[in-house]
Amino acid sequence: MFNIQTFFETQYLRLQAHPQYLKLMTLPTLQRWGVIAGIFLLSQIVVFGSLYIIFDEIVVVGFLASILAGLATGVGALPALFLKDISPRLFNSLLGAAAGVMLAATAFSLLVPGMEYGQQIWPGKGLLIVSAGMMLGALFLHFADEKLPHLHFDAVADESLDSLQKISLFIIAITIHNFPEGMSVGVSFGSGDMNNGLVLSIAIALQNLPEGLAVALPLVGLGYNKWKAVAIATLTGLVEPVGGLLGITMVTIFSSVLPIAMGFAAGAMLFVISEEIIPETHSKGRSRIATFSLMVGFIIMMMLDKMLG
Repeated sequence: MFNIQTFFETQYLRLQAHPQYLKLMTLPTLQRWGVIAGIFLLSQIVVFGSLYIIFDEIVVVGFLASILAGLATGVGALPALFLKDISPRLFNSLLGAAAGVMLAATAFSLLVPGMEYGQQIWPGKGLLIVSAGMMLGALFLHFADEKLPHLHFDAVADESLDSLQKISLFIIAITIHNFPEGMSVGVSFGSGDMNNGLVLSIAIALQNLPEGLAVALPLVGLGYNKWKAVAIATLTGLVEPVGGLLGITMVTIFSSVLPIAMGFAAGAMLFVISEEIIPETHSKGRSRIATFSLMVGFIIMMMLDKMLG
């Protein structure tokens, strides 16, 4: 059976043995990072230029928004540079607020507009179409959870991330869940509503902050270089632009799938909230502060939706 962890480890070893990689690593530090930055900037010019030529500016903005939302995972990991641990009470408060943000974003930025678009495309069937998309999104993550080896957020609560292998499985879980989140940003921009897309991308960015910290802290606790731990946390969020690009191009080319795609993204996000985040925030009797944090996160997103909408 295909093992995703073994696959990534094998590819990483092959990269380390590649002649160009070895040549790059022999360069002085400043020169090495200059080359990496140059390659990155060149690749972004090619990608964004191609998107602008093939599609239009909203696709470019949507893809950029999904990149920034993904990079928020790295921003959330920055406290790991100064801390080795965080109190469970504070961590659950952050997760609770993230759940509230995601719930509000799912309702106001995906489900409500999804039903409106569904009514326009299939009069009288908007609710049914979006509901079917929601179930598809939930089933997608259900089967991903079953088929791909990983650990859940409760591993952090139980302080069981005591080995690199366990942390790797937890990182895989974060990466799995970031894909549909990035897709939701892309789908939202693909609808043509720039304000709605911005609200959702901000919501995903806020939700990514505690996830980045959850990835980086266990690595630091095992003695990993702090900057490397932050870099790994950042990489888990960079799967979001892949989902974002898929979502925005799909609904731009095939506008009729927009209601289904919005329902799919909403279902996947609700699955993560119900399956992962809320159970973690209610573990070990720490539910009350997390509940109020969830409500605060929900209110913040309502206010943001009102201001930008």
